[in-house]
Amino acid sequence: MKAVTSLEVRGGGGDRPAGRAGERTVLVGVMLEPPANADHPLEELAGLAATAGGRVVAELTQRRERPDQKTYLGKGKLRELAGLVERHDADVIMFDNDLSPAQIRNLERELGVKVLDRTEVILDIFAARARTHEARLAVELAQLEYSLPRLKRMWTHLSRLKMGIGMRGPGEKQLEVDRRLVEKRIHDLRQEVLAIHGRRERQVESRHDFLTVSLVGYTNAGKSTLLNALTGADELAADKLFATLDTRTRRWKLPGWGPVLLSDTVGFIRDLPHHLIASFKATLEETRRADLLIHVADASSPLLDMQIGAVRQVLDELAVAEKDTLLVLNKADALVDGAARARVLDRYPRAIPVSARTGDGLPALARAVSDCLGRAFRDVDIRTSPGNGRLLAWLARHGEVLSRHFADDHVIIHCRIPAGLLGRIDTHEAEIAPHAEPGRS
Repeated sequence: MKAVTSLEVRGGGGDRPAGRAGERTVLVGVMLEPPANADHPLEELAGLAATAGGRVVAELTQRRERPDQKTYLGKGKLRELAGLVERHDADVIMFDNDLSPAQIRNLERELGVKVLDRTEVILDIFAARARTHEARLAVELAQLEYSLPRLKRMWTHLSRLKMGIGMRGPGEKQLEVDRRLVEKRIHDLRQEVLAIHGRRERQVESRHDFLTVSLVGYTNAGKSTLLNALTGADELAADKLFATLDTRTRRWKLPGWGPVLLSDTVGFIRDLPHHLIASFKATLEETRRADLLIHVADASSPLLDMQIGAVRQVLDELAVAEKDTLLVLNKADALVDGAARARVLDRYPRAIPVSARTGDGLPALARAVSDCLGRAFRDVDIRTSPGNGRLLAWLARHGEVLSRHFADDHVIIHCRIPAGLLGRIDTHEAEIAPHAEPGRS
């Protein structure tokens, strides 16, 4: 994150994780409803803490119907947490909940150590992972929008300034200066992100000659490994949360079909901060424009059902939940217990089990993708000029040309072609009509 005068935004951008590497971390979760993983309710938060550079020294959970307005935790659990902090000489407390600015401020006052909520930890990890200019802008925007209502907590010297040129009046608080600086930076970043979104839309539109397939899924489900296995690419594929923040698009020679474009996207997570979803909309443009989504899930995860549900929720927020989607259960080779494998496949009978690591199931996935892309073919006659070589070649590449009838000033091509591609034909240079003989295939 770019520096803002006299403002310390903790967990700021760049490659630096929150605080010092190996900070002693206490995990806290307030369960307002039964957790997805009753045996290890803070397992995912522990993974986030490790990714952010923390070293977990203790965990604390509490079941409540509603959070305490002041400290989220009840008084008894707050005393217990204070004892854990003192006993382990903890540096930071991470909550698996989203806290209000006042709750964080009250907790830090009571406990004397840094308190981070779930959103702040996720934002920090995104900041550490961002590599491209586009991703850095998106993360900085999300961080500043998160930080704006929390400036008072992060501002440690609320002394008054001397009056002078540029001040609205004598004694303006530095906090107000910081707020205006942050608001100005947010405005500038939004304009930059909007410009990037426009460029991304044009970039995606420029690929209209190809059908596109987008990989979506929970973080660390194996999307990048699957992209590499299907396309022969050599993209980063690490066993880490949010290893991929930027969309990567590669050509996939789909057997029996031809080339399609396959895109890998940023992984989702439960309760993904809304600021991030909004900021990364440009990066997710590939998903919005895709002809088919491949939802990659980790078949070996004990949180499989929750993770699938979380991805579907984010897709709904992106207004793409109605797109054709194939559910792929990756890491199926890790299900060595036959009974466990059967239970997973019984719950998701239409899913395709694969292993991107070993290659098992990839031919079946390719056939399923071909079937999905070819499900809505149209039998049409296309009338155009015989000299329109570009269109003739495009039809041969993307459809099945069944016959050509030449006349003096035009040619009529009878072809079968995916319905989704018909809209990509320029109607100024070609006429499209249903085939004159509907029974012919």
